[in-house]
Amino acid sequence: METRPRKQIYLAQNFLRSPKLVHRLLRMSNIGLSDTVYEIGPGNGIITAALAGVAGQVIAIEKDPDLVRHLRERFRAVENVEIVEKDFLNWQTPRSAYRIFANIPYNRTSQIVRKILHERSRLAQAHLIMQKEAAKKFSGIPRDTLFSILVKPFFDIQILLHLKRTDFWPIPNADSVLLAIKRRVNPVIESQDVAPYREFVQFGFGRCKPNLKLAFKQVFTYRQWKHFAHDLSFPLNATPTELTVEQWLGLYQRFKQKSRHDAFY
Repeated sequence: METRPRKQIYLAQNFLRSPKLVHRLLRMSNIGLSDTVYEIGPGNGIITAALAGVAGQVIAIEKDPDLVRHLRERFRAVENVEIVEKDFLNWQTPRSAYRIFANIPYNRTSQIVRKILHERSRLAQAHLIMQKEAAKKFSGIPRDTLFSILVKPFFDIQILLHLKRTDFWPIPNADSVLLAIKRRVNPVIESQDVAPYREFVQFGFGRCKPNLKLAFKQVFTYRQWKHFAHDLSFPLNATPTELTVEQWLGLYQRFKQKSRHDAFY
């Protein structure tokens, strides 16, 4: 029979050691009694217990049946905690606005983040403990990435705290952080522009060209591109990741004014 440490390694689970640290992280989230909070992969329940003390309702989603049995026994008398035996990636997210606080498995980070930030997702806010390198990619540090350029018009994403490796058991081989994701009250892109903006950015990143000037050669004239580069303050031969999300948004607005969406086909 598979041992618990072997399962933890397989699932890339690294549990927080200190309830005091968990409470400190929760204070950064401003979770209160009016909130229903979902936890992904509660593991041994150290975060679940802390959430139960500050949130109105806690719904912890765990795929490991052994851990589910342990959690249900531990929180049997806690009325505001529900343990759901389910793989989060196969779970139907709520149709109304929801919040997440979780220490997510390293090997499923990208899948989880993409699921909760899907354009039809109703996520209002998430606080996720994850590997630092992944968090930098999502938040666009030190440069914006394709991912951050696509989601930042709709979400504010920032690293709130750097954690120590010794804060976890087993001790991970990588650094971890607390990443905050919050839906913008007023997105900087109108709903009708979501799909065209996505296509525009993906077109720029997807072309096998050394720079954006060549990638958009059939979309903008050289004179137009030179003018845009000056107005938006980016290099004439900039690559996709040399533009910030604000510069991409400015470039998209100029593309929109030209009304040349047929350039993609």
